Amino acid sequence: MVVHLLVPSADRAHLSLPQAPRVGFVVSKAVGPAVVRNLVKRRLRHLARERTASLSPRDMLVVRALPAAADASYDELARELDRCLAKLGVAAGNAVDVEVLR
Repeated sequence: MVVHLLVPSADRAHLSLPQAPRVGFVVSKAVGPAVVRNLVKRRLRHLARERTASLSPRDMLVVRALPAAADASYDELARELDRCLAKLGVAAGNAVDVEVLR
């Protein structure tokens, strides 16, 4: 799994950015057929919703699933997402309202 975090700079504060963190998912065909890709996206969406409390309202997070995500359990995906977020300095926290990009 690869996670990218965009934190808009203060000079972009005048732009009409969303007032809630945004989270997007990239799950390519390399992960598997549509059923598997959708399962991975659903799991990641649920996990990300639980872990975005420490994001500021204008942050944008992109989670890219690698092919190994197809065989990963929910708990394995959770541990991997936590590891990636920790590398970015984003601590897991309580759920907040997020705009999920589909």
